[in-house]
Amino acid sequence: MPMKKTIVGAMVAAGFSLCSASVLAAVSAEEAKQLGSTLTEFGAEKAGNKDGSIPAYTGGLEKLPAYDPTKMKAYLDPFANEKPQYSIDAKNMAQYDALLTDGTKYLVKNYPGYRVDVYPTHRTMRYPSWVLQNSVKNATTAKLGGPVEGDNLEGADNGMAYAGVPFPIPKTGYEVMWNHTMRYSAAVTNRKSQAWLVDTSGAVSNLPSNDQWFVHPQYDRSGKLKALVGKDVIFGYNALLTDPPSSAGIVFLNFYTNQGAAQRVWFYTPGQRRVRMAPEFAYDVPIASYGGVFNWDDLFGFQGRLDRYDIKIVGKKEMIVPYNVFKVTNTAPTSAYLTKKFVNPDLVRWEKHRVWVVEWKLKAGARHVYPRRVFYVDEDSWYIVASDHYDAAGNLYRTKLEHTFPTYDVGGLNLDGWATYDVIKGNYTLINSGLSDPRYSIRCYDSAEGLQLNLTAQSVAASGVR
Repeated sequence: MPMKKTIVGAMVAAGFSLCSASVLAAVSAEEAKQLGSTLTEFGAEKAGNKDGSIPAYTGGLEKLPAYDPTKMKAYLDPFANEKPQYSIDAKNMAQYDALLTDGTKYLVKNYPGYRVDVYPTHRTMRYPSWVLQNSVKNATTAKLGGPVEGDNLEGADNGMAYAGVPFPIPKTGYEVMWNHTMRYSAAVTNRKSQAWLVDTSGAVSNLPSNDQWFVHPQYDRSGKLKALVGKDVIFGYNALLTDPPSSAGIVFLNFYTNQGAAQRVWFYTPGQRRVRMAPEFAYDVPIASYGGVFNWDDLFGFQGRLDRYDIKIVGKKEMIVPYNVFKVTNTAPTSAYLTKKFVNPDLVRWEKHRVWVVEWKLKAGARHVYPRRVFYVDEDSWYIVASDHYDAAGNLYRTKLEHTFPTYDVGGLNLDGWATYDVIKGNYTLINSGLSDPRYSIRCYDSAEGLQLNLTAQSVAASGVR
């Protein structure tokens, strides 16, 4: 069945329309002409919605704050003076039911005092012109290959897609998830921050503090990152744990490759005083240094291989999700974040956006602690903005809310911070915040030129000595 030019808008109007590779043809040159006309070059609907609650896309955040990253530790909030248009709580949730994820509805219904403050929608995602041009090229050249469906990315740029959105007009759930994996971001981000676990009683435990370097080699135009980490690496990070004392000095170096986003992981522990590879740090293996409160593939919305799941697009839908969350990530003091059951609702900004809804179901014979998962992927950034994860009985197990915000000095968004609610245990975690800590800082770079980065196995031990 050929894809009509109006299919994206029709999917929104219909709510959850089915879309799969079995019924839709590959993107043709004619179909790709939508990019830059009715669709943006990266595949989002250019127009706003019918009632105006989602505005038209006009290029991203236009009025940039007077921000000097060399002098400031955090990003300024360009919307600090805005007030919520309305709030959703247990009393009025029913009228917004279709706009909320299962996880959000669970929190509103079951956690007294939890609410969703909805602000004006701002489509702040901003791309450089060369990334937009590459995304248009990818529409007719990028494809998925590998022995397992959706396991690696192929295209016209040295065997891989051009540095941009690989599938701006996606036909399968795997393509949507690869758009997230290859999301446009700062070439290099350095972040020093904290994390917390709040248990069932409301007691707060400090999770490890980090000095972290995140790299997206394909978006480094200097070419330095690819030369350093290898042409097949599509995302990587070096994390030095600095606190508490029991964890200080541990170092992780993770590279995710184009071969199914498979990992190459090294880690160093001061007690052993040696670096070793850790191929087991993947899928649903709990991250021990964080108390096992989330898994290796829970990082950054999702990070890892897709090979254990059947993945389909359920549809594209208008939903209320966290967006432009500057207070939790950049401007509010740490003491204001944490309540006994949830992140302080005063600090979480929610907006209405169009998102791709993608459902994962575990393949026969495969294993994972989450037999079913649902991801909500923003149409503008292709970032996961929320996700729900279910147990073997079909009950909600964990819900994750990503605290994205635009890194307006270099373009793109930041996806380093999030909250995870374990609704079975009744605890929650807040990752990568910590403004009141004097060590807190965030700095983004659009090039690795001039930076000294510890991104080799040999450098891991040197950075971890304490």
